[in-house]
Amino acid sequence: MGASVSGTAQDADGEVRRRLNAYTYLSAPERLEHVAIMRVFCGTLLADLAVPDIMAKLRQSSGPAAGLDADTLTVRLEQLAQWGNLLRSSHTVKASSISEYQRSRSRYQLSKLGERIQRDADGVLAEADAAREVSNELLALVERGLRELAGLVTAPGGIQPQDGLERISTLFVQFTEFADSIRDFYAYLGQVLSRYDLDSAEYQGFKELLLDYVEAITEDVAFRAPRISAALDTLWPHIPALLDRLDAHSQGLTGLSAQGEGRPEVRVQRSRGRELADWEGLRGWFSDTDGQGSQVDQLRDATLRALQSLLANAKRMLRSATGEMSRRKDLLRLARWFDEAAPQDAHDMAVAAFGLYGARHLGIPPATDEVVPAYTSWWTGPVVEVPVALRERGSRTQRGRASAVEDHSAQKERLREAARQRAAARAAAADELRSASGRFADVRLTSAALGLLLELLATALGNAQLKRHAGTAGFDLDSARSEDAELGIQLTVRRTAGTRTVLYSADGDLLLDDLEVDIGRISAAADSAAEAEESVS
Repeated sequence: MGASVSGTAQDADGEVRRRLNAYTYLSAPERLEHVAIMRVFCGTLLADLAVPDIMAKLRQSSGPAAGLDADTLTVRLEQLAQWGNLLRSSHTVKASSISEYQRSRSRYQLSKLGERIQRDADGVLAEADAAREVSNELLALVERGLRELAGLVTAPGGIQPQDGLERISTLFVQFTEFADSIRDFYAYLGQVLSRYDLDSAEYQGFKELLLDYVEAITEDVAFRAPRISAALDTLWPHIPALLDRLDAHSQGLTGLSAQGEGRPEVRVQRSRGRELADWEGLRGWFSDTDGQGSQVDQLRDATLRALQSLLANAKRMLRSATGEMSRRKDLLRLARWFDEAAPQDAHDMAVAAFGLYGARHLGIPPATDEVVPAYTSWWTGPVVEVPVALRERGSRTQRGRASAVEDHSAQKERLREAARQRAAARAAAADELRSASGRFADVRLTSAALGLLLELLATALGNAQLKRHAGTAGFDLDSARSEDAELGIQLTVRRTAGTRTVLYSADGDLLLDDLEVDIGRISAAADSAAEAEESVS
């Protein structure tokens, strides 16, 4: 049993190694020629080509491999066949000479793995540095398709199998395209925001891209994700029965593996949506099914990281404006010069760039009262006392126990006591104002009471609303009121023509023309409403 398990693991490793070998031609020294040859094969379907046919097509394309002779091209084809990108094909050869027969007897055709790798490589070469648009409209189509499918599946009699096949295929094509566009766009965004050499124009463009486009993407996904999750929850109990019904209606290539005994099994990659794992992946994109978070959550986190990267670039731009510029471009240019320079030139560049001149005497300056001429040699100059710490450890820092943290408890207590005294003084001033209300002409207010009254009066007049008299140019005050819930005091101002209110205080007298002032406590209803608001908050 152990031997069989080990053999299975070795077979799996060998299969993985064989598949990875098919990528070798993309990193070989002759990779441009290999890519040109593979493009010739990808341009045909189910065609086996000989060396003369391939040479003719290469010369028509006038690419990097257009000048290959027959022998060199044969070597390249054999190498691609060894890596698994091409397959040798047996075909009847008609030749007029032995050399032509030797070149034509080996015909090649494209393998499935080689075609897939070349197609992906062409996509990377064509669109690697481009920002791919996110197909938001496909997400709306996915939502609508799921809702319609859920309605048909849960209806009496269920959905027709052919209709179900068409809807599921369309649904997963739309979802796959949307998910791929999301991945490509955020990969491009991460590549851009990881750079620290953006100039102001590039930064402005990427800022608008991030703040406008990414915001639209996340808002649309956040809006439609709950609806899609609800439709999937409705549809989920019916998925196994629906897939069995579709398989009974149309098995596709899966029926090949069951046609007779003794035939080798045909490996089939089913269409998206025909397996339960496809539906689990779709559900996990919008809902947290395994406790690891959904793709929607990852999208939100990626957007936050992108905003943080944008902020880091903004800080760098601000530092650049103050003279703290990034030298990344300059250092990369200098590194390229070092790589291309001869050894002696590299030494000269290092001296010019970093000031790495020959060794000089470095020491401690003498005392300030000793005047040493600049032409005095350090060999014959006065001796300077070097501290023990610098001589033994090469450091000037003082060693020993660090000082304790200063205790600020006394200062904090003084501040608390001062705050209590201020609160007590304001409470006493409020009591004084309430007791003096209605008889301001008979009492003299203290400075604290007058200050609190002026504070409440200014707030009341600021909150007041003016009402014009009908047919006159005069105004009335409406809702001229202020209050301090902490002190329990309320001030009301009314405008009465011909009224003079005089407030006497230790700091002077205050005259209010056409105004009446009333001071009282905050009503019980207001107190209960304030307490209710505090309890709610």
